Amino acid sequence: MKKILLILINDSFCSFLLFFMALSSINAQWKPAGDKIKTKWAESLDVENVLPEYPRPIMERSEWKNLNGLWDYSILKKGSPLPESFDGKILVPFAAESSLSGVMKEVGSSNELWYRTKFNIPEGWSGQNILLHFGAVDWKADIWINDVKVGSHTGGYTPFSFDITPFIQSSEQVLTVKVWDPTDEGPQPRGKQVKKPEGIWYTPVTGIWQTVWIEPVNTKSIVSLKTVPDIDNNTVSIKVETEGTSYGDIVEILAFDGETEIATAKANVNQETVLSIPNAKLWSPESPFLYDIQVRLHSQNNQVDEVKSYFGMRKISMKKDDYGIVRMQLNNKDYFQFGPLDQGWWPDGLYTAPTDEALKFDIVKTKELGFNMIRKHVKVEPARWYTHCDRLGILVWQDMPSGDKSPQWQNHNYFTGTELKRSAESEEIYRKEWKGIMDYLYSQPSIVVWVPFNEAWGQFKTEEITEWTKNYDQSRLVNSASGGNFYRTGDIVDLHNYPGPAMYLYDAQRVNVLGEYGGIGLPLKGHLWKPDNNWGYIKFKNSKETTDEYIKYAKELKNLVKAGFSGAVYTQTTDVEGEVNGFMTYDRKVDKMNIKEVKKINQEIIDALN
Repeated sequence: MKKILLILINDSFCSFLLFFMALSSINAQWKPAGDKIKTKWAESLDVENVLPEYPRPIMERSEWKNLNGLWDYSILKKGSPLPESFDGKILVPFAAESSLSGVMKEVGSSNELWYRTKFNIPEGWSGQNILLHFGAVDWKADIWINDVKVGSHTGGYTPFSFDITPFIQSSEQVLTVKVWDPTDEGPQPRGKQVKKPEGIWYTPVTGIWQTVWIEPVNTKSIVSLKTVPDIDNNTVSIKVETEGTSYGDIVEILAFDGETEIATAKANVNQETVLSIPNAKLWSPESPFLYDIQVRLHSQNNQVDEVKSYFGMRKISMKKDDYGIVRMQLNNKDYFQFGPLDQGWWPDGLYTAPTDEALKFDIVKTKELGFNMIRKHVKVEPARWYTHCDRLGILVWQDMPSGDKSPQWQNHNYFTGTELKRSAESEEIYRKEWKGIMDYLYSQPSIVVWVPFNEAWGQFKTEEITEWTKNYDQSRLVNSASGGNFYRTGDIVDLHNYPGPAMYLYDAQRVNVLGEYGGIGLPLKGHLWKPDNNWGYIKFKNSKETTDEYIKYAKELKNLVKAGFSGAVYTQTTDVEGEVNGFMTYDRKVDKMNIKEVKKINQEIIDALN
């Protein structure tokens, strides 16, 4: 008996030892590259469990598999064939130029980045179609499954997927990805990426930078949801896009307040469904209530698909107040929108937050500072970021990432500004990607303003783009060109002024906002991306001086609220690379201002309309 027990103990120990050795081997293949500052989340990153959360909470299925982790990679000259051997390992989904990728190498427009990984499909998925999803890849991606090219995608900010069912083999699957990104040598949307970062311009982001995953679906399945609330009529409209369905297939929608079912409806596929939501609980930053929904697809009396989602009953609009000033309204009440310029960059992951907790952290800190809004600046985030905003309660102004010639600085001869004449290719890219971004984010209740252009960077056909945006989504406001060349179009006139707030233009027919101001700098030793080369509009030496200057500007802004401003954006949430004008250091380890004092004056500004 003792011998048997000893053998069992030895077997268990050997299994543990083998597991530990395998884990050690995996960890030995990766470590953060370079010597730049890191966030606390990066310091405890689990290579075997990278961003494990479900990546698309606005439309969630129960079955899925995460493909993030260590993949093979190579950087080769543009046009080279598939490599026979690879340069090493890259941690997906971190861009090649980032520290957390383990690579931290420049790719550039003359090269292409190759990836390869292998994966197995769970046995329980047999008989179903397999969808391969990419959260985002910057910029042009070509995809192979088992050496068969299945498709391509262009666009650095939108999710895409392929049905890989016909190409699956009985054994292990081989996924190969090739990426090309011209950064600022091409006309495509790129935000603040440049090949030579300095000042307000940052490191390129090449390749996969959001989660890669697979999920099983039936031949008939749900593709997307589009929800639009109507608080004036206590209804919500839901459009369900499907794949493989035919006349007679039915979509069923059930809405819930917690565990209580409050509404249900059925419709033929591809028909818009309107649910009545009596005594609706309204969504706002102060009370971010969300209704849950279940969407089921039926064919010949059988349920063939089901997804979970949610919606918020809220309304964004504008109306003249008693003094003739056009005000933004939330849920039919004047509502001053105030928040930071949030660029969404990370010292260790660049475009990609190290963990979901990190992704959520900046939003939580924004709420702690007393703000009710975030301007997401020339970047689009992973879907989970917007769900965090929905659940925590923060309004979002969503920028279109800038592209083409940048910057063509704004002209202060308002309403007579010049516009960029884009090539046909550049214009086509812009329209495709802007529509894709709007489709991707259409159902997020936190988003209340679309911003097609920032300043005059790549600004073209302003009136046409604005009117198209407005017509495509009539449930939100459109800020044509934040700080850019102004035309009599859209809902908002958006001024930029640094460092202090100023109102040097007023439009009596539109909402007037201060889309950027501030930029108060405080470099803190030990928390700098560039220890010897930092930049801010103005700089101070300690937290008290920085806080005092912030409060001084805030008091000036408070006076301008009564004069006509209906929203304002302070630059910025965190330091970013060489910029040192954040509320927090780039590594998120130090608050640079007195949080309580900032929150107090911020609340006074927001309440100034009451």
